[in-house]
Amino acid sequence: MSLASTTLTRFAIDAAYGFAALVSSPVWLWRMSRNGKLKTDWPARFGRVSAPVPRTAKRRILLHAVSVGEVNAIRLLVEALSADPSRPEIVIASTTDTGCARAKAIFGDRHQVVRFPFDFSWPVERFLDSVRPDLVALVELEVWPNFMSSCRRRGIPVAVVNGRLSERSFARYRRARPLVAPSFRRLTAVSAQTDAYAERFIALGVPHGSVFVSGTMKWDTAEIADEVPGAVELASALGIDRTQPIVVAGSTALGEERLIAESLPPDVQLVVAPRKPEWFDRAATEMPGCARRSRGDRGSSSGRFLLDTMGELRKAYALADVAIVGRSFGTLHGSDMMEPVALGKATIIGPRWGDFRETMDALLADRGIVQSSVENLKADLARLLNDAGERAALAARGRAVIRRRQGATRRNAELLLSMIGSDDTTVENELGGAATAGSEESRHARV
Repeated sequence: MSLASTTLTRFAIDAAYGFAALVSSPVWLWRMSRNGKLKTDWPARFGRVSAPVPRTAKRRILLHAVSVGEVNAIRLLVEALSADPSRPEIVIASTTDTGCARAKAIFGDRHQVVRFPFDFSWPVERFLDSVRPDLVALVELEVWPNFMSSCRRRGIPVAVVNGRLSERSFARYRRARPLVAPSFRRLTAVSAQTDAYAERFIALGVPHGSVFVSGTMKWDTAEIADEVPGAVELASALGIDRTQPIVVAGSTALGEERLIAESLPPDVQLVVAPRKPEWFDRAATEMPGCARRSRGDRGSSSGRFLLDTMGELRKAYALADVAIVGRSFGTLHGSDMMEPVALGKATIIGPRWGDFRETMDALLADRGIVQSSVENLKADLARLLNDAGERAALAARGRAVIRRRQGATRRNAELLLSMIGSDDTTVENELGGAATAGSEESRHARV
Protein backbone atom coordinates (compact mmCIF):
# COMPACT_ATOMS: atom_id res chain seq x y z
CA MET A 1 0.00 0.00 0.00
CA SER A 2 1.38 3.43 -0.98
CA LEU A 3 2.10 6.14 1.58
CA ALA A 4 -0.75 8.27 0.23
CA SER A 5 -3.17 5.36 0.42
CA THR A 6 -2.04 4.51 3.96
CA THR A 7 -2.47 8.12 5.08
CA LEU A 8 -5.93 8.27 3.54
CA THR A 9 -6.94 5.02 5.26
CA ARG A 10 -5.72 6.26 8.64
CA PHE A 11 -7.57 9.54 8.17
CA ALA A 12 -10.78 7.67 7.30
CA ILE A 13 -10.47 5.43 10.37
CA ASP A 14 -9.75 8.40 12.65
CA ALA A 15 -12.72 10.26 11.20
CA ALA A 16 -14.98 7.27 11.75
CA TYR A 17 -13.80 6.93 15.37
CA GLY A 18 -14.29 10.64 15.97
CA PHE A 19 -17.79 10.63 14.51
CA ALA A 20 -18.79 7.57 16.56
CA ALA A 21 -17.38 9.10 19.74
CA LEU A 22 -19.21 12.36 19.13
CA VAL A 23 -22.56 10.75 18.35
CA SER A 24 -22.39 8.39 21.33
CA SER A 25 -20.91 10.92 23.76
CA PRO A 26 -24.15 11.57 25.69
CA VAL A 27 -24.32 7.86 26.49
CA TRP A 28 -20.69 7.17 27.41
CA LEU A 29 -20.21 10.45 29.25
CA TRP A 30 -23.30 9.74 31.36
CA ARG A 31 -22.16 6.19 32.09
CA MET A 32 -18.60 7.22 32.94
CA SER A 33 -19.85 10.02 35.16
CA ARG A 34 -22.27 7.70 36.93
CA ASN A 35 -19.59 5.04 37.48
CA GLY A 36 -16.87 7.48 38.50
CA LYS A 37 -14.73 6.58 35.49
CA LEU A 38 -14.31 10.12 34.17
CA LYS A 39 -11.29 10.32 36.50
CA THR A 40 -9.40 7.83 34.36
CA ASP A 41 -5.87 8.51 33.09
CA TRP A 42 -6.83 10.41 29.95
CA PRO A 43 -3.27 11.27 28.80
CA ALA A 44 -2.37 7.57 28.84
CA ARG A 45 -5.51 6.71 26.88
CA PHE A 46 -4.19 9.05 24.21
CA GLY A 47 -0.84 7.31 24.07
CA ARG A 48 1.24 9.22 26.58
CA VAL A 49 3.29 6.71 28.59
CA SER A 50 3.89 8.28 32.01
CA ALA A 51 7.33 6.76 32.54
CA PRO A 52 9.74 6.12 29.65
CA VAL A 53 10.49 2.51 28.75
CA PRO A 54 14.30 2.54 28.40
CA ARG A 55 15.71 0.53 25.53
CA THR A 56 18.19 -2.24 26.32
CA ALA A 57 19.93 -4.91 24.26
CA LYS A 58 17.27 -7.48 25.18
CA ARG A 59 14.31 -8.26 22.97
CA ARG A 60 11.02 -6.76 24.18
CA ILE A 61 7.58 -8.38 24.19
CA LEU A 62 4.49 -6.25 24.70
CA LEU A 63 1.67 -8.31 26.22
CA HIS A 64 -1.72 -6.64 25.90
CA ALA A 65 -4.37 -7.91 28.33
CA VAL A 66 -7.58 -5.88 28.07
CA SER A 67 -9.02 -6.14 31.58
CA VAL A 68 -8.79 -8.02 34.87
CA GLY A 69 -9.69 -11.43 33.44
CA GLU A 70 -7.01 -11.32 30.75
CA VAL A 71 -4.44 -9.89 33.19
CA ASN A 72 -5.05 -12.81 35.55
CA ALA A 73 -4.79 -15.25 32.64
CA ILE A 74 -1.25 -14.16 31.67
CA ARG A 75 0.35 -14.49 35.09
CA LEU A 76 1.93 -17.86 34.35
CA LEU A 77 2.74 -16.85 30.77
CA VAL A 78 4.77 -13.91 32.05
CA GLU A 79 6.59 -16.21 34.46
CA ALA A 80 7.37 -18.69 31.65
CA LEU A 81 8.70 -15.97 29.34
CA SER A 82 10.75 -14.39 32.12
CA ALA A 83 12.30 -17.75 33.04
CA ASP A 84 13.60 -18.39 29.51
CA PRO A 85 17.40 -18.18 29.21
CA SER A 86 17.05 -15.33 26.68
CA ARG A 87 15.37 -13.23 29.42
CA PRO A 88 13.24 -11.06 27.12
CA GLU A 89 11.87 -7.81 28.51
CA ILE A 90 8.14 -7.96 29.23
CA VAL A 91 5.92 -4.89 29.13
CA ILE A 92 2.29 -5.34 30.19
CA ALA A 93 -0.47 -3.21 28.66
CA SER A 94 -4.09 -3.07 29.76
CA THR A 95 -7.06 -0.96 28.69
CA THR A 96 -9.35 -0.58 31.70
CA ASP A 97 -8.70 1.10 35.04
CA THR A 98 -9.26 -2.16 36.93
CA GLY A 99 -7.04 -4.05 34.48
CA CYS A 100 -4.18 -1.59 34.92
CA ALA A 101 -4.54 -1.70 38.69
CA ARG A 102 -4.51 -5.48 38.70
CA ALA A 103 -1.50 -5.61 36.35
CA LYS A 104 0.45 -3.25 38.60
CA ALA A 105 -0.44 -5.34 41.64
CA ILE A 106 0.74 -8.58 39.99
CA PHE A 107 3.62 -7.42 37.79
CA GLY A 108 4.52 -3.86 38.80
CA ASP A 109 7.54 -4.80 40.89
CA ARG A 110 9.19 -6.68 37.99
CA HIS A 111 7.75 -5.38 34.73
CA GLN A 112 6.58 -2.04 33.40
CA VAL A 113 2.80 -1.66 33.13
CA VAL A 114 1.34 0.78 30.60
CA ARG A 115 -2.12 1.79 29.42
CA PHE A 116 -3.14 0.62 25.95
CA PRO A 117 -4.26 3.69 23.96
CA PHE A 118 -7.36 4.53 21.98
CA ASP A 119 -6.98 3.37 18.37
CA PHE A 120 -6.72 6.84 16.86
CA SER A 121 -3.57 6.94 14.73
CA TRP A 122 -1.64 9.60 16.68
CA PRO A 123 -2.05 7.97 20.14
CA VAL A 124 -1.00 4.63 18.66
CA GLU A 125 2.12 6.14 17.09
CA ARG A 126 3.02 7.96 20.31
CA PHE A 127 2.50 4.77 22.31
CA LEU A 128 4.66 2.62 20.01
CA ASP A 129 7.38 5.31 19.95
CA SER A 130 7.54 5.05 23.76
CA VAL A 131 7.28 1.28 24.21
CA ARG A 132 9.18 0.14 21.06
CA PRO A 133 8.29 -3.57 21.23
CA ASP A 134 9.99 -6.23 19.12
CA LEU A 135 6.87 -8.42 19.35
CA VAL A 136 3.26 -7.77 20.34
CA ALA A 137 1.06 -10.47 21.87
CA LEU A 138 -2.65 -9.68 22.06
CA VAL A 139 -4.42 -11.76 24.70
CA GLU A 140 -7.65 -13.31 23.38
CA LEU A 141 -8.37 -10.66 20.68
CA GLU A 142 -8.20 -6.81 20.50
CA VAL A 143 -7.27 -6.55 16.81
CA TRP A 144 -7.51 -2.78 16.17
CA PRO A 145 -6.95 -1.44 12.62
CA ASN A 146 -4.67 1.54 13.32
CA PHE A 147 -2.59 -0.42 15.80
CA MET A 148 -2.21 -3.35 13.40
CA SER A 149 -1.33 -1.02 10.53
CA SER A 150 1.29 0.82 12.60
CA CYS A 151 2.89 -2.44 13.71
CA ARG A 152 3.05 -3.65 10.11
CA ARG A 153 4.77 -0.42 8.97
CA ARG A 154 7.30 -0.76 11.79
CA GLY A 155 7.95 -4.43 11.08
CA ILE A 156 6.63 -5.54 14.47
CA PRO A 157 5.06 -9.03 14.34
CA VAL A 158 1.74 -9.38 16.15
CA ALA A 159 0.32 -12.61 17.54
CA VAL A 160 -2.91 -13.43 19.29
CA VAL A 161 -2.40 -15.80 22.21
CA ASN A 162 -5.15 -17.63 24.07
CA GLY A 163 -7.25 -16.56 21.07
CA ARG A 164 -10.97 -16.40 21.58
CA LEU A 165 -13.85 -15.37 19.29
CA SER A 166 -17.25 -15.93 20.86
CA GLU A 167 -20.30 -16.44 18.68
CA ARG A 168 -21.49 -12.90 19.39
CA SER A 169 -18.11 -11.31 18.62
CA PHE A 170 -17.72 -13.37 15.47
CA ALA A 171 -21.15 -12.34 14.23
CA ARG A 172 -20.29 -8.66 14.72
CA TYR A 173 -16.92 -8.98 12.98
CA ARG A 174 -18.38 -11.00 10.13
CA ARG A 175 -20.92 -8.25 9.38
CA ALA A 176 -17.99 -5.84 9.06
CA ARG A 177 -15.62 -8.30 7.36
CA PRO A 178 -14.59 -5.98 4.50
CA LEU A 179 -13.40 -3.50 7.13
CA VAL A 180 -11.77 -5.87 9.64
CA ALA A 181 -10.24 -8.47 7.29
CA PRO A 182 -7.12 -6.37 6.54
CA SER A 183 -6.33 -6.20 10.26
CA PHE A 184 -6.79 -9.94 10.73
CA ARG A 185 -4.63 -10.68 7.67
CA ARG A 186 -1.80 -8.72 9.31
CA LEU A 187 -1.61 -11.15 12.24
CA THR A 188 1.59 -13.18 12.14
CA ALA A 189 0.16 -16.01 14.24
CA VAL A 190 -2.94 -16.97 16.20
CA SER A 191 -2.89 -19.48 19.04
CA ALA A 192 -6.60 -20.22 19.50
CA GLN A 193 -8.26 -21.86 22.48
CA THR A 194 -10.49 -24.21 20.47
CA ASP A 195 -11.05 -25.56 16.96
CA ALA A 196 -14.19 -23.44 16.64
CA TYR A 197 -12.33 -20.24 17.54
CA ALA A 198 -9.53 -21.13 15.13
CA GLU A 199 -11.96 -21.55 12.24
CA ARG A 200 -13.52 -18.17 13.05
CA PHE A 201 -10.14 -16.42 12.92
CA ILE A 202 -9.52 -17.98 9.51
CA ALA A 203 -12.96 -16.91 8.31
CA LEU A 204 -12.09 -13.32 9.22
CA GLY A 205 -8.92 -13.32 7.17
CA VAL A 206 -6.05 -14.83 9.20
CA PRO A 207 -3.93 -17.00 6.87
CA HIS A 208 -4.78 -20.67 7.26
CA GLY A 209 -1.22 -21.75 8.07
CA SER A 210 -0.82 -19.14 10.80
CA VAL A 211 -3.53 -20.54 13.10
CA PHE A 212 -3.29 -23.44 15.49
CA VAL A 213 -5.11 -24.67 18.59
CA SER A 214 -3.32 -24.56 21.94
CA GLY A 215 -6.15 -24.88 24.46
CA THR A 216 -6.98 -22.16 26.97
CA MET A 217 -4.49 -20.77 29.47
CA LYS A 218 -7.25 -20.47 32.02
CA TRP A 219 -6.89 -24.20 32.71
CA ASP A 220 -3.31 -23.42 33.79
CA THR A 221 -4.17 -20.37 35.88
CA ALA A 222 -6.85 -22.34 37.71
CA GLU A 223 -4.58 -23.06 40.66
CA ILE A 224 -5.68 -26.25 42.35
CA ALA A 225 -5.40 -25.65 46.08
CA ASP A 226 -7.10 -26.66 49.31
CA GLU A 227 -6.16 -23.49 51.20
CA VAL A 228 -5.99 -19.84 50.14
CA PRO A 229 -3.85 -17.38 52.11
CA GLY A 230 -6.02 -14.76 53.76
CA ALA A 231 -9.27 -16.77 53.66
CA VAL A 232 -9.39 -17.42 57.39
CA GLU A 233 -8.64 -13.76 58.10
CA LEU A 234 -11.44 -12.69 55.72
CA ALA A 235 -13.93 -14.92 57.54
CA SER A 236 -12.85 -13.50 60.88
CA ALA A 237 -13.02 -9.90 59.67
CA LEU A 238 -16.57 -10.37 58.35
CA GLY A 239 -17.70 -12.40 61.35
CA ILE A 240 -18.60 -15.50 59.33
CA ASP A 241 -19.38 -18.58 61.44
CA ARG A 242 -17.32 -21.35 59.87
CA THR A 243 -19.20 -24.03 61.78
CA GLN A 244 -22.33 -23.23 59.74
CA PRO A 245 -22.87 -23.84 55.98
CA ILE A 246 -21.58 -21.12 53.67
CA VAL A 247 -22.63 -20.37 50.09
CA VAL A 248 -20.45 -17.96 48.11
CA ALA A 249 -21.91 -16.28 45.00
CA GLY A 250 -19.17 -14.73 42.87
CA SER A 251 -19.30 -12.19 40.04
CA THR A 252 -23.03 -11.66 40.44
CA ALA A 253 -25.18 -9.30 38.38
CA LEU A 254 -27.99 -7.10 39.61
CA GLY A 255 -30.98 -9.13 40.74
CA GLU A 256 -29.11 -12.36 41.33
CA GLU A 257 -28.43 -11.50 44.97
CA ARG A 258 -32.10 -11.65 45.86
CA LEU A 259 -32.70 -14.82 43.82
CA ILE A 260 -29.85 -16.63 45.56
CA ALA A 261 -30.74 -15.36 49.03
CA GLU A 262 -34.36 -16.48 48.64
CA SER A 263 -33.22 -19.91 47.38
CA LEU A 264 -31.13 -20.74 50.46
CA PRO A 265 -32.25 -23.17 53.16
CA PRO A 266 -32.58 -21.67 56.66
CA ASP A 267 -29.41 -21.01 58.67
CA VAL A 268 -27.15 -21.00 55.60
CA GLN A 269 -24.79 -18.04 55.36
CA LEU A 270 -24.37 -16.19 52.06
CA VAL A 271 -21.37 -14.22 50.82
CA VAL A 272 -22.02 -12.21 47.64
CA ALA A 273 -19.30 -10.62 45.48
CA PRO A 274 -20.83 -8.50 42.68
CA ARG A 275 -18.99 -8.38 39.38
CA LYS A 276 -18.75 -4.57 39.15
CA PRO A 277 -18.08 -1.92 41.82
CA GLU A 278 -20.98 0.17 40.56
CA TRP A 279 -23.30 -2.70 41.56
CA PHE A 280 -22.19 -2.81 45.21
CA ASP A 281 -24.74 -0.41 46.68
CA ARG A 282 -27.66 -1.94 44.81
CA ALA A 283 -26.59 -5.41 45.97
CA ALA A 284 -26.63 -4.17 49.57
CA THR A 285 -30.25 -3.07 49.24
CA GLU A 286 -31.14 -6.56 47.96
CA MET A 287 -29.74 -8.10 51.16
CA PRO A 288 -31.09 -6.16 54.16
CA GLY A 289 -28.88 -6.44 57.23
CA CYS A 290 -25.83 -7.59 55.30
CA ALA A 291 -22.32 -6.97 56.60
CA ARG A 292 -20.27 -4.92 54.14
CA ARG A 293 -16.58 -5.63 53.81
CA SER A 294 -15.80 -2.06 52.73
CA ARG A 295 -17.25 -0.65 55.97
CA GLY A 296 -15.45 -3.08 58.23
CA ASP A 297 -18.73 -4.62 59.44
CA ARG A 298 -18.26 -7.72 61.57
CA GLY A 299 -21.16 -10.09 61.94
CA SER A 300 -24.59 -10.08 60.32
CA SER A 301 -27.91 -10.84 61.99
CA SER A 302 -29.28 -11.94 58.60
CA GLY A 303 -26.33 -14.18 57.76
CA ARG A 304 -25.67 -12.11 54.62
CA PHE A 305 -22.24 -10.71 53.77
CA LEU A 306 -21.33 -8.36 50.90
CA LEU A 307 -17.81 -8.55 49.55
CA ASP A 308 -17.77 -5.04 48.10
CA THR A 309 -14.02 -4.98 47.51
CA MET A 310 -11.87 -6.09 44.59
CA GLY A 311 -9.35 -8.93 44.56
CA GLU A 312 -10.77 -11.02 47.41
CA LEU A 313 -13.16 -13.38 45.62
CA ARG A 314 -10.69 -16.27 45.65
CA LYS A 315 -10.42 -16.00 49.44
CA ALA A 316 -14.21 -16.06 49.70
CA TYR A 317 -14.53 -19.09 47.41
CA ALA A 318 -12.10 -20.93 49.69
CA LEU A 319 -14.65 -20.60 52.53
CA ALA A 320 -17.57 -22.03 50.56
CA ASP A 321 -19.41 -25.29 50.99
CA VAL A 322 -21.15 -24.48 47.70
CA ALA A 323 -20.11 -21.85 45.15
CA ILE A 324 -22.47 -20.14 42.72
CA VAL A 325 -21.14 -18.46 39.57
CA GLY A 326 -22.97 -15.23 38.80
CA ARG A 327 -24.06 -13.38 35.67
CA SER A 328 -25.62 -16.66 34.61
CA PHE A 329 -29.23 -16.45 35.82
CA GLY A 330 -30.27 -13.29 33.98
CA THR A 331 -29.65 -11.88 30.52
CA LEU A 332 -25.83 -11.80 30.59
CA HIS A 333 -23.49 -14.53 29.40
CA GLY A 334 -21.86 -16.03 32.46
CA SER A 335 -18.67 -15.61 34.46
CA ASP A 336 -15.55 -17.73 34.83
CA MET A 337 -16.39 -20.90 36.74
CA MET A 338 -12.87 -22.31 36.80
CA GLU A 339 -11.63 -20.74 40.04
CA PRO A 340 -14.15 -22.30 42.46
CA VAL A 341 -13.88 -25.65 40.67
CA ALA A 342 -10.08 -25.58 41.04
CA LEU A 343 -10.49 -24.85 44.75
CA GLY A 344 -12.45 -28.07 45.13
CA LYS A 345 -15.84 -26.45 45.63
CA ALA A 346 -19.14 -27.93 44.57
CA THR A 347 -20.09 -25.34 41.95
CA ILE A 348 -23.44 -24.27 40.52
CA ILE A 349 -23.98 -22.07 37.47
CA GLY A 350 -27.14 -20.80 35.82
CA PRO A 351 -28.34 -21.43 32.27
CA ARG A 352 -26.44 -18.51 30.70
CA TRP A 353 -22.72 -19.18 30.14
CA GLY A 354 -22.12 -18.50 26.45
CA ASP A 355 -18.92 -16.54 27.07
CA PHE A 356 -17.33 -19.65 28.63
CA ARG A 357 -18.65 -22.35 26.33
CA GLU A 358 -15.45 -24.37 25.97
CA THR A 359 -14.91 -24.56 29.74
CA MET A 360 -18.53 -25.44 30.40
CA ASP A 361 -18.65 -28.08 27.68
CA ALA A 362 -15.69 -29.84 29.29
CA LEU A 363 -17.07 -29.60 32.83
CA LEU A 364 -20.56 -30.70 31.83
CA ALA A 365 -19.24 -33.65 29.83
CA ASP A 366 -17.54 -35.04 32.94
CA ARG A 367 -20.19 -33.89 35.43
CA GLY A 368 -17.79 -31.48 37.14
CA ILE A 369 -20.36 -28.70 37.64
CA VAL A 370 -24.10 -28.37 38.23
CA GLN A 371 -26.05 -26.34 35.69
CA SER A 372 -29.15 -25.01 37.41
CA SER A 373 -31.96 -22.59 36.59
CA VAL A 374 -34.06 -19.98 38.35
CA GLU A 375 -36.72 -22.63 38.96
CA ASN A 376 -34.34 -25.37 40.16
CA LEU A 377 -31.78 -23.38 42.13
CA LYS A 378 -33.49 -23.87 45.50
CA ALA A 379 -33.66 -27.64 45.06
CA ASP A 380 -30.08 -27.90 43.77
CA LEU A 381 -28.76 -25.92 46.72
CA ALA A 382 -30.69 -27.99 49.22
CA ARG A 383 -29.48 -31.24 47.70
CA LEU A 384 -25.80 -30.27 47.71
CA LEU A 385 -25.86 -28.68 51.15
CA ASN A 386 -27.47 -31.81 52.61
CA ASP A 387 -25.04 -34.28 50.99
CA ALA A 388 -21.34 -33.84 51.72
CA GLY A 389 -20.54 -36.94 49.66
CA GLU A 390 -22.13 -35.51 46.54
CA ARG A 391 -20.30 -32.23 47.05
CA ALA A 392 -16.97 -34.02 47.32
CA ALA A 393 -17.60 -36.18 44.25
CA LEU A 394 -18.66 -33.18 42.19
CA ALA A 395 -15.57 -31.24 43.23
CA ALA A 396 -13.24 -34.16 42.45
CA ARG A 397 -14.68 -34.58 38.95
CA GLY A 398 -14.28 -30.86 38.27
CA ARG A 399 -10.65 -30.83 39.36
CA ALA A 400 -9.91 -33.85 37.17
CA VAL A 401 -11.20 -31.94 34.14
CA ILE A 402 -8.81 -29.07 34.87
CA ARG A 403 -5.77 -31.29 35.35
CA ARG A 404 -6.31 -33.05 32.02
CA ARG A 405 -6.41 -29.82 30.05
CA GLN A 406 -3.47 -27.89 31.43
CA GLY A 407 -0.43 -27.00 29.28
CA ALA A 408 -1.57 -24.14 27.00
CA THR A 409 0.63 -21.58 28.77
CA ARG A 410 3.80 -23.49 27.91
CA ARG A 411 2.75 -23.81 24.27
CA ASN A 412 1.99 -20.08 24.01
CA ALA A 413 5.31 -19.18 25.62
CA GLU A 414 7.14 -21.40 23.11
CA LEU A 415 5.34 -19.68 20.25
CA LEU A 416 6.23 -16.16 21.40
CA LEU A 417 9.86 -17.03 22.10
CA SER A 418 10.12 -18.59 18.63
CA MET A 419 8.80 -15.40 17.05
CA ILE A 420 11.32 -12.98 18.52
CA GLY A 421 13.57 -12.14 15.62
CA SER A 422 11.91 -14.70 13.33
CA ASP A 423 10.70 -14.06 9.81
CA ASP A 424 7.29 -15.34 8.75
CA THR A 425 8.64 -18.58 7.31
CA THR A 426 10.43 -19.47 10.52
CA VAL A 427 7.36 -18.63 12.54
CA GLU A 428 5.21 -20.90 10.39
CA ASN A 429 7.70 -23.74 10.87
CA GLU A 430 7.72 -23.16 14.61
CA LEU A 431 3.94 -23.15 14.64
CA GLY A 432 3.95 -26.57 13.10
CA GLY A 433 6.43 -27.86 15.65
CA ALA A 434 4.52 -26.46 18.59
CA ALA A 435 1.30 -27.87 17.22
CA THR A 436 2.75 -31.33 16.84
CA ALA A 437 3.97 -31.24 20.43
CA GLY A 438 0.47 -30.70 21.81
CA SER A 439 -1.65 -33.41 23.42
CA GLU A 440 -4.13 -35.38 21.35
CA GLU A 441 -6.89 -34.58 23.82
CA SER A 442 -6.88 -30.85 23.06
CA ARG A 443 -6.01 -31.27 19.34
CA HIS A 444 -3.09 -28.84 19.39
CA ALA A 445 -2.69 -29.06 15.66
CA ARG A 446 -2.35 -26.56 12.90
CA VAL A 447 -5.74 -25.78 11.46
